Amino acid sequence: MLSVGLVPSGMLPQIDAAAAEERRAPAELVREALERYLEDRAWKKLFAYGESRARALGFAEEDVPRLIAETRSDHRQDGA
Repeated sequence: MLSVGLVPSGMLPQIDAAAAEERRAPAELVREALERYLEDRAWKKLFAYGESRARALGFAEEDVPRLIAETRSDHRQDGA
């Protein structure tokens, strides 16, 4: 049983219906949704950090292929 405080009461019938369709516990669906939200949030923060660093270093999106090629070339030289 889900707490009404955690989930708005208007969503409970939808959650119960989806859980019944999938033969899963309603709490399992809510847990999965929260996990996906938190994972998505972490990725968004990581991308924002990357964009911030790229701006600070003066890189643009069109620089990415060149930077990848340069990095791969450097790694090949180091490993060879």
